[in-house]
Amino acid sequence: MDRKLRVGLVFGGRSGEHEISLLSARSIFDALDRDRYEPVLLGIDHDGRWHLQESARALLAAPGTPLHLDAAAPSVAVAPGSASHDGTLVTTAPSASTVGALDVVFPVLHGTYGEDGTIQGLLDMAGVPYVGSGVLGSSVGMDKDFAKRLFRSAGLPVVEGFVVRAGERRDAADVAREVRERFGFPCFVKPCNMGSSVGVSKARDEASLADALATAFTYDTKVLIERAHRVREIEVAVLGNDAPEASIAGEIVPTHDFYSYEAKYLDEHGAHLKIPAELTPEQQHIVRVMAVDAFRALDLAGLARVDFFLDHETGAFYLNEVNTMPGFTRISMYPKLWEATGLPYARLVDRLIALALERHRTRAALSTRYVR
Repeated sequence: MDRKLRVGLVFGGRSGEHEISLLSARSIFDALDRDRYEPVLLGIDHDGRWHLQESARALLAAPGTPLHLDAAAPSVAVAPGSASHDGTLVTTAPSASTVGALDVVFPVLHGTYGEDGTIQGLLDMAGVPYVGSGVLGSSVGMDKDFAKRLFRSAGLPVVEGFVVRAGERRDAADVAREVRERFGFPCFVKPCNMGSSVGVSKARDEASLADALATAFTYDTKVLIERAHRVREIEVAVLGNDAPEASIAGEIVPTHDFYSYEAKYLDEHGAHLKIPAELTPEQQHIVRVMAVDAFRALDLAGLARVDFFLDHETGAFYLNEVNTMPGFTRISMYPKLWEATGLPYARLVDRLIALALERHRTRAALSTRYVR
């Protein structure tokens, strides 16, 4: 294109991972080549309102600082199904100017209402190309229960576990009995639809299980309970659409009991990253192949970080989960894995935008009318 691509950088969101999104978005904003791209900052506040942010203010802030979400900025909304069907954004305030069409959106939203297929559906309706997986891959990837069902169907190994739903109104004693019958304590308790280890606890007995369930149900109506293994945490970055590629594998070495939210974001010494992971060449090959298989099993696109457990005792790999919009700061595992594989941060951002446009062109060529 002769002109700059207008890139809508959407950040914030109605999620427990709101603050992480501000950090990721700032790194991408700084990496966008201003000779090629015109960034348009769109912040979503905790109540779900969209605001057009001032790019100039972001540029004045020190590089690496989180993007500031100004809730007093003009409110905007996507206009799905508009006459032009070009992804035009219109303001909801009569006195504010129109944002205009975007060439591509980078939804830097982690967790619910961003990584779960909701914004992907909205952008599909508006006809806007966007970075990452579509509605199906995003929603299934976000739901640990259904993702594991698909992994098992694809022959990929997952940790044993079961789901408890809020509507079942089971007390902790009843759930504890099932834990003992299936695999015993300790166990992990996780909200099915949440990321960054938000709401995740390790339960060692019935009493701590009750607390863990209460915490997890704060974030979701469906909770996954899994066997606790002594494991190493291995992660692989995947990039691509129809021909996805895997990075070298890295390892998270937490200094806490497990890789909790606190270890990830609150304690600067909460974990160490090892890139590459200390694996044999055969193990590196196995886990990279499994990462691509997991990517395809969930019909993902663009990017995903695929997380594994490596059992200390048996040496077996277990597929833990996928993150369809992983943390994207310059020190986050996903971009660091690609940097170590030979693809630096700015080029990675370029590649993701190109993949978004490629996927949109492919889908736009499909007929939406029945032709005899």
